[in-house]
Order: sequence, then structure tokens, then C-alpha cells
Amino acid sequence: MATLDRLRDPVALSSSPAFATPVHPLLPTLQARPPPPKPAFAKPTISPVIAVRLEAATLRPVAFRTFTKKHNLTLNSSALQALAAFIGKDCGTGWREEGTGEKVLSEAAKLWKAENGGVIVEDGARLQGILRTLEGCMVGGKLGAPKPGNKLSRESSFAFGNDSAIHLPDSNSSRPSLDSRQDSFGFSKLHVEGQVEDEDEHADANTDLRAWLKVTSAYDQPRFTYDVDKKHFVQLTHKPSLLPPPSRKTAVFRERYNVIHQRLLRNEAFQAPSFSSRSNTLARTDSITTQQFYKLTPIANLLGRGGTSHLLLGMLVIAPTGVLALNDPSGSISLDLQHAQPLQGEDSAYFCPGMIVLVDGVYEEDWAGAGSSGLGNTGGIGGTIGGRFLGFSIGSPPVEKRNISLGISTNATEVGGGFGWTDFLGLGSERAVGERMRKLERRLLNDHTVPESQKMVIMSEVTLDQPSTLAALHMVLAQYAAAPHLPLAFILLGNFCSQPALAGASTGSIEYKELFNSLAAVLREYPSLLLHSTWIFVPGDNDPWASAFSAGASTVLPREAVPELLTSRVQRVFIEAGVPREEVAGKVMWTSNPARVSLCGPAQEVLVVRDDVSGRLRRNAVRIGQLVSRQSGGETVVAAADESQEDVVMSGALPTAEDVTQEKTPTADRAPAQPSTDTNAASMEAYNTAQAKKLILSLLPQSTLSPFPLSVRPTHWDYASSALSLYPLPHTLVLADAETDAFAMTFEGCHVINPGRLVGGGGKRKRVGWVEYCFEGRRGVVKGGWVG
Repeated sequence: MATLDRLRDPVALSSSPAFATPVHPLLPTLQARPPPPKPAFAKPTISPVIAVRLEAATLRPVAFRTFTKKHNLTLNSSALQALAAFIGKDCGTGWREEGTGEKVLSEAAKLWKAENGGVIVEDGARLQGILRTLEGCMVGGKLGAPKPGNKLSRESSFAFGNDSAIHLPDSNSSRPSLDSRQDSFGFSKLHVEGQVEDEDEHADANTDLRAWLKVTSAYDQPRFTYDVDKKHFVQLTHKPSLLPPPSRKTAVFRERYNVIHQRLLRNEAFQAPSFSSRSNTLARTDSITTQQFYKLTPIANLLGRGGTSHLLLGMLVIAPTGVLALNDPSGSISLDLQHAQPLQGEDSAYFCPGMIVLVDGVYEEDWAGAGSSGLGNTGGIGGTIGGRFLGFSIGSPPVEKRNISLGISTNATEVGGGFGWTDFLGLGSERAVGERMRKLERRLLNDHTVPESQKMVIMSEVTLDQPSTLAALHMVLAQYAAAPHLPLAFILLGNFCSQPALAGASTGSIEYKELFNSLAAVLREYPSLLLHSTWIFVPGDNDPWASAFSAGASTVLPREAVPELLTSRVQRVFIEAGVPREEVAGKVMWTSNPARVSLCGPAQEVLVVRDDVSGRLRRNAVRIGQLVSRQSGGETVVAAADESQEDVVMSGALPTAEDVTQEKTPTADRAPAQPSTDTNAASMEAYNTAQAKKLILSLLPQSTLSPFPLSVRPTHWDYASSALSLYPLPHTLVLADAETDAFAMTFEGCHVINPGRLVGGGGKRKRVGWVEYCFEGRRGVVKGGWVG
């Protein structure tokens, strides 16, 4: 009975948390009765979350403000629905009033970017994993510390020191709290740990600068296309082919137009103001001279609007009827440029068929059709529009700087948007590894204990069948072999033969191989350069195998490297100099034309191409401001500028000298001038400078290395949109043009270098010219001397 009385004791049967007693206590012994437990205060309970059914339409304004405007991401409908269900279940009724829903969206966006999720947020395994991570941190409908035992698997997201992503601290950590300094959950802690992590990672990084120098062939570069609907670049998954279907040919020109069109729409001059007064709106007309912004008009929209002014963006083409025309995806129209003036100034750039240009003028409607023959007239959309467009101004599209294209914030400006998450080279995107690689680059370039310098020597038109070229190579290599710091790399660009190889009886495979045997004999005398420098060889149009069927004409771009079968002797020289056999492939590289040289991934990109583009521009340029088309024997003929008219057409200097800046070369670095009685030396130098500026202003706005029809400059359709692309602009463009004098100029943050010919001039003494490029300053200096 005593035991039964004890079991009936209310204290023993209590299971209230205020007393901390179990529901079914053990029977106490008969010898002694334990004293009643001491009362304790109850633990604070967490108020339950009242789940609500949150519609996606209700969450859309908050999600748009957080994902799109704050983090430059795009939500699709399925991802928005998943986020709405999560916030409604875990945040409850206070998701809007307490601001917990917006905090969850912000942290989800940061986690998505930390995991390189791309621009478009889609519902999938990645997003569901992020929501599971956030679910473990929800306490009472708010973001808090993670639950015990919840081991996060997103530690790898912060390998690059991304301080914009969420970091969930360990609840058992003895580290002092930083909550008073946090503006986002875990932000300050991540910032402090990120600095230590970057320092440790840089300390363990390879200090050999050559190990971070990568050469990407045109055939190894990732291929992207611009998706007009998604408004971002999509990687192509189909296998490239040298004989693709005909649809790929059309895609080449459509891709060029779409890239330039989206670039214009991102330009402030082409964006309509968000707010404008009523007076300004009523006073605005269609003419761009009275508008506060430029507005593009599709060609198809000209129908029925005769006598009105418009600004068109299209490609210059020669119509089947023989007249100059302008094409865009909506249609085509005949173009009259006899009264046109260049927008950038007199004689500022070339305008050739195949280029995409801006034309401002008036549409003159012709009810009789596009012409008497009616060729190409399909009555509107997709065909030739009746009448003609009388152009008053013509110009190239404005160039977009690299930091704007990638959305990189500089010290002076804050930039949003862009394509920073797109890995254009396959070495890591700008947003993912760019900041980390730039820190590593600065650390390596400031390390003066290594024997290699920060310079790269660039030589073009190295014709090995000329004795003067071998003498010039001896002079250049001897100069750098005696320097205290050896160059980091040498770039030798073709043509390596003055005549097309394998195209006739003069230069066969045996004779061509002997040329590189002569080069190997020269390199053998400078073993220090072979051991401490990287050698890169880029072919020209006269080099095999492409020269075997082109016979010196323009080969198809991009083109393969010189075959290893013909260059084995050069590789053997590196082994004889002491380079391990397994490291020879990293010391001497035979790459494609064009190729991209990168230092520390996306931190510095150098695009190298060998092409005589200036001569091709002069031969195909359309004359502006004169009668473009004339009647001859009942046929319409387009008059293009020829060589005899160049002295008249290009006599003026560019008025935009503040945009294209020439690198001032010290007097000691220039080749000593030979005694000459020519009084026009100064005018010739000014003329050469103007021609260099004109070349830059003609090529860079086109966002491609080959802005010509396929009949003028053939290209591989599957590789043209990536290998030949100039978008985003590289840090440095090495444009080796043997028909233009050497120069080094900068335009819109892109440094353009032309090393010219290695050996030029006539007579007994010949001028030697090359370019010395410095990686630290990202600038090139024209060097020179004399041989003979």
C-alpha cells in the first residue's frame, strides 16, 4: 500500500516541463524516499508559424525587386512557384509585414550565385537544395542559426571568397559573435573568413607565372550564341563540323546582328527615359536631332511611312540588282548614300559590305516596287521594301567597354547586369573567379624574385626563307638573352614563308621543313630563352596545310596550327637545351589563327590574330558623300574605293583623337632614323597614325574579326561566332597586319597592337620592328633597330 500511495503522488506522476520529471518514473526504493525535485522556470517556447497559401502572382513584385534588380537574375515561373510555396510554409503570415520573405529571397539569390547557377533561376535539384539549406535555418518564421546536426554541403561555394553569399555559422563554435556588425545573415563573418581564405589560398598557389599563362585554340574555345528570348548567351551543344548544314550560314550573320543590337539597347543613348515632362514628350518628333535618345526602326516598319525620318540598324549588302542595300531580320531596302556624312567625323572609318552600321535618313516610298526588275520584292516582311532610304548620316555602332559587358564594378563606377557569369574562354567566368584571379595576378606580377620578367615579345611576318629575317631574329634574341630579366613569352606570327607553301614547285614540304630547321639553329644559340620563356607560333595564310589549296589567297578562318610533322626539329632543340621531354608541349605551342592568350584565367585576355585586314578594308570600302551608284550600259554598278583613290579619300586626320590614344614610345625605344632628305617624314607619320586609328574604329565596333561577306573572307560557320568574336572586348588585341606600320593604341579600354613586319624597307640596311608587351601595365611598346 505504501508503494501504491507513492505512485499516486501527483509530484511523481507530473510530466510538466516546469518540473522536469518523466511521465513514467522509476519506482523508488523502500529504504529512502528521494526529496521532491526543485521547481524550475519553463523554457521559452517558439510561437508556431501559421502557414499560408502564397500565390506566385502575389510574390512576383518582391521577387522581381530582389532577384532581378538587386542580383541581376531572372526567375522562371516554376522557380517562382517553388519560392512562393516555401515562403508561405516557413515564413507564414508575417512574410510581408516583417520582411522575412524578402530576406529569404535575398539569401536564396546569393546562394544561387555562389553556386554558379547561371542567370536564369530554374526549379531543379540546385534550387531545391538551396531551399533545404534555408529550411534548416528557419526559426519561428525567421532566418536563424542552423539546427544542430544540420551539416551544410555548401562550403565549396566560397572557395573563391564570394562575400555576397550566405554563410551559416556553427552553433557550437566558440568564436565571438559578429551579429552586431551583420547587415546580412553571416555577411561580416564571411567577409573576415574570406580574406584569410584568400590569403591562405594565394600562399599555396603556384608562384611560377608561366604556369598561369594559357593558350586557347580557336577550336577549343567554348561556343556560345545569344538567345534573343532569354537575353543571355547560351552554350551550343551540337558538335561543330567543317561541313555544317546551310542553316548555320544564316546563323552567322544573325548572331552578329543580335549581339550588336543588344549592345545598343544597353547603351544609355538608346534607352528611353523613365520619366519625362509632358512638354518634352509633345515636342519630340521622329528625328533623332530633336530626341533625347535614339530609337531604332526595323526596316519592315517603314512601309506606309514615306517622308519620315528614321534611324536604321542593318548590314550593308550588295542587292541582286547591283545596288547598295541595307538588311536587317525584318527586311531589306535600297540605300542611297550620295549625301551621307560619317557620324564619327570626316574619313573616320571604313564602311564595307558585310558591316553592320547605323544609318539616319528619310524613307522615300516608291509605289512601283523595289526596282523595274522586281528582283527580291516579296511585298514587305522578310523581303525588299519598295522605295529607297536616303541616308544623311552613317556610322558604326558604339563600342561597349569590357567591364560594362561583363558587369564588373570599377573604382569609379558601379556597373550592374552584363554577362559576368558566362565563361567565354572555358577558364572560369568573371563573376566566379575574376576577383580572385586578379588578386593572384597582382601578387605574381609584383614578385620580383623570379628570373622571368613581365614582358612578352611579339614578332610578325617572320619569313624564314629570307636571310635578313634570320639576322633580325639573332639581333632581337641576343638583346633579350643579355637582359637581367628574361621575357615571359615570345609570340612569332606567320607568314613563315614568303611564298605559299605546298602550292607549287618552289616551296614543297621538304623545303618548308628546312625553314624551321634554320629557325632551330638560331634558337639553339640562346638556351636561357628556351628554358625560361614560353614560345607561341601562330600561322599565316602562306603556311600549310591551308596554303596547299588557297595558293596565297585568303584562307578560311579560323585555321589550324602548323603541322607538327614539319616542326619536329624545333621541339628537339628545347629538349637539347634541358627542357624535360614531358614539358616541351608547355614550352613551345603551335596554335591556331586566331588564338587567345590568357594570364590567370579571366584576369587578362590577349587575342592574337594574323590577318591583313587593312588592305581588305580599302579594297571593299564604299565611298561616302559621293555618287555611290552609277548607270553603265543599262546596269547599276556600285563604285568602291580603289587603291588609286586612297590618297584623296584618306587624306584627313581623325577628329576623335581623344577616343583612340596612341601609346607614346620613348625615343630610345624607336629605331634610329636613317639620314634622309624627305621633308614629308612628319606628314607620313601623321598619315600612318590616322590610318591606324581608322583601322581600329572600323573593326572594334563590329564585334568580330571578319566583318566581310563569306565571298571576301571565308569563315567556318560553326566557329565564327566564338573564335572570331570581339565581344566582350579583350584586354589586348594583337592585330598583326603586315600592310600597316606598327602601332600601339587604346580604344574604349582595349589596347590594340600591330607589330608590323619583322623586317621592312629596302636597300642594304633593313629596318627591324617588333612590339614589347608588358602584362602588368597591359601596354605595348614599339621597338626597332637596323640590320644589314
